[in-house]
Amino acid sequence: MELRYGILSTSSIAPRFIGAVREANAGDICALSSRTLEKAEQKAKEWNIPVAYGSHAELLADENINIVYISNVNTQHYPWAKAALEAGKHVICEKPCTTSSAQTKELYALAREKKLFFMEAEKMLLLPAVHKLRELIENGTLGRVWMAELNHSFPAAYNAWMFDEAAGGGPLLSSGIYAIQLLVWLFGAMKSTSGIASKMPNGVEWQYVLSGETESGVLFSAKNSTSAVLQNTARICGSNGWAELPEYWKARKLILHLQGKEPEILEFPCKNELVYEAKHIEECIAKGLLNSPVVTEDISVKGIEAIESIKAKW
Repeated sequence: MELRYGILSTSSIAPRFIGAVREANAGDICALSSRTLEKAEQKAKEWNIPVAYGSHAELLADENINIVYISNVNTQHYPWAKAALEAGKHVICEKPCTTSSAQTKELYALAREKKLFFMEAEKMLLLPAVHKLRELIENGTLGRVWMAELNHSFPAAYNAWMFDEAAGGGPLLSSGIYAIQLLVWLFGAMKSTSGIASKMPNGVEWQYVLSGETESGVLFSAKNSTSAVLQNTARICGSNGWAELPEYWKARKLILHLQGKEPEILEFPCKNELVYEAKHIEECIAKGLLNSPVVTEDISVKGIEAIESIKAKW
């Protein structure tokens, strides 16, 4: 099946996904939409896309499109993903899939009902470096894993909606989802979580520190800031040593620190890390799957459930 993509939104990540699809030769980018025709035409020209629509509804009505990539602001993922599924399109929805577990469950159920492919665009879980880490955990190279530490910082000024509560702003939803889903994927659901956040007057956090325990007994800490500069890395620590994923959400390398041995650096170079995601989507749909066997419904639901729990405690 030839994938004919409609790109719903002209967000900052959209051109990187478009580039990945083209690099992987994993579909054709047929059209894009924005809230105004002027913006849509500008970006269509810039990104070499033949058709531009001044509304998302027009994009979904395009019968040539059979798959939609959604990357607008967080609170708009759910309504437009639902509309795309109801229009008969396969859907790739940027993380976080939605802003609530109820919405996420509804979208997966709707995709099953419509017999359409649906996936949260969690690129991190498709990276070779991340899969190598899981292999090292499962084969016992690290020994019994007891602790994990994940740090992430980034300047948020490039996205004006990042601190808008109505848009689903704040680093927990927008980037903390990486830390939560990596922990869930490696060690199971959250058994307990706690933390503290620095908030703006409107209630949206701009930094936080989390701690907790997974159902498999791994204690973790996760820090994120849009102001302080952190060492952007994940460390998974076991009885035999520890593994490090620099910039874990887009990891190109894995550094292994085993007791009594020199550090070993495993390299996984790539130009655009989203290329693994683009290939995976094409392969899943070619097999007739409705969900990814990696970025599963369970991962999406458990991830947002953990975030809901954290936010409730805040």
